[in-house]
Amino acid sequence: MNTPLLNKKFADIGARMKVAKPSRWWLRSNGPISLDIASDRRGEFFEITSDPDADLEVEVLDVQPTDRHLLLLVREEGEKSKYLCGHDERHWFVAGIPESAPVGTVPQAKQALQPARVQTAVSRKKLGKKDRYRRKNEAYLRQGEWFFLPVENLQVDERCVLRNEPLQRGFRSKPHKVDFCYRIGGETVYVCGMQPNGVTEGEYRKILEKNPKANKWGWRVMRRNPGVFVRGRVRHADHATIKLKGWHRVVMNTEDQSQAMRNVAFLD
Repeated sequence: MNTPLLNKKFADIGARMKVAKPSRWWLRSNGPISLDIASDRRGEFFEITSDPDADLEVEVLDVQPTDRHLLLLVREEGEKSKYLCGHDERHWFVAGIPESAPVGTVPQAKQALQPARVQTAVSRKKLGKKDRYRRKNEAYLRQGEWFFLPVENLQVDERCVLRNEPLQRGFRSKPHKVDFCYRIGGETVYVCGMQPNGVTEGEYRKILEKNPKANKWGWRVMRRNPGVFVRGRVRHADHATIKLKGWHRVVMNTEDQSQAMRNVAFLD
């Protein structure tokens, strides 16, 4: 790892980067490398922690200083992982890029993080390069990893509309709160710190049968892969509040499709 060169590349986008020495706990709990956003008295910085015995190569493929983004490549034992590192509104972030997307530039990485439904909406509006990745354009509004696409003539059962509902991609991530939320379909799952991705009701009951103490794990009942529609305010501590007039379909970016995310400690 060429630390001086990496420092220069991160400095080009106005960021600091530090290489952290792994602790014994880290070596037991993580893979060969971890990317995170840490902070000190000077503010936030990108932190890279790696196993000194691992065969790793880390390099920057593309830097966009004006946009304050760069594309990072990590090679580990022949496998390639790519990460979009940048600044979004108020904070720095790291996002894993799906391996199925052949990206080599920052714009390509941004497009790869847009799910198919969002890319279709962007194409229909015939947005130019400057507008297609903005947080707000004619096709969608975005807050962090969540896209909000306007829908027309949605038939809503007002009795099923939830208020002050969280949008959360994982148990450890900070939720985005929406004024009004309406869900259609999906699968009921039970979520807790020990099972952050959720388990079905059958799996949940088997866990309790094997370990009765598991009923104290702080389970929450959630819906996996439902159709989610929201309106009103969307609030999050790290982002400016957005206001949605009318119902919008909620779509998450494609980070969860990336194997690279296993090396990202940062969660919005």
